[in-house]
Amino acid sequence: MQRVGVSSPTIYKWRARFKELGLEGLSDLPRSGPPRKLTEQKIKQVLTLTTQRVPKEATHWSLRLMARYAGTTVWQVHQIWMAAGLKPHRLQSFKISNDPRFAEKVVDVVGLYLNPPDNAMVLSVDEKTQIQARDGTQAPLPMQPGHVERQTHDYRRHGVTNLYAAFDILTGQVIGQLSQRHRAKEYLAFLKRVDRSTPQHLDLHLIADNSSTHKTPAVNEWLAAHPRVKMHFTPTSASWLNAVEGWFAKLERRALARGMFSSVEDLKKAIRRFIKTYNQTSAKPFQWAKSAQGIIDAVERAKLGALKAKLIN
Repeated sequence: MQRVGVSSPTIYKWRARFKELGLEGLSDLPRSGPPRKLTEQKIKQVLTLTTQRVPKEATHWSLRLMARYAGTTVWQVHQIWMAAGLKPHRLQSFKISNDPRFAEKVVDVVGLYLNPPDNAMVLSVDEKTQIQARDGTQAPLPMQPGHVERQTHDYRRHGVTNLYAAFDILTGQVIGQLSQRHRAKEYLAFLKRVDRSTPQHLDLHLIADNSSTHKTPAVNEWLAAHPRVKMHFTPTSASWLNAVEGWFAKLERRALARGMFSSVEDLKKAIRRFIKTYNQTSAKPFQWAKSAQGIIDAVERAKLGALKAKLIN
């Protein structure tokens, strides 16, 4: 014990092992529990369960559930998922466009982004509707060292407003107009404002979605009388192809999500202030990276994957 620095139970254990098994007793005995090293078979089992099975007691896998089903450790499951880029706890929504003219519209819109025509402006147009003027039921608690800003979970509604916006892909600046209602009449009024606010010697290429308010007889009649304004429609269920949606996300994140507005007028002032400040300090040219063919191929792969999943289920 003194020479090797161990306790007496250790001495007794190894003497007994040697007496019973000889030299073979001095090697480690088989251990209970899962193996310390991952085998290819175990990795394949975990990946198969993750991608092709659902646990009986849940809608998706967790680390502990998978460790129990696969007979391994939480740490090993984590390592396998990390290496394979699997995140079962995450979920993303998607919508595959079934527009029969999908490819044609993608080529048209992406072409405007990548190769805008000369002597023309390309504007991405859309509306953000039903923006609520919400106010907390109690005053928020400001941020302090060790404490984040806190707001009440409940709120009071004071009305709504609608924002029409035209995003210039060359400069990144925005033309905005607020309205109380969301109808073709308000959309047409916004088109007229865009027409007045842009140089008259330039053609206007407007990218918009397929909302019914964008295609009424009154709108079509006005467009026919103003040939410099040319409409380009995104495919159905493809709002991500409209550049102004990214700007709407910035507006929501920076000015609306945490805002407290005691009236619709306060909300309108905040939106106008954001647009003015954004145009002065943050606007920059819009850059589109993916080719039209790349988008078309990706959608075809998604359709094929959805079909396979339907057949499997």
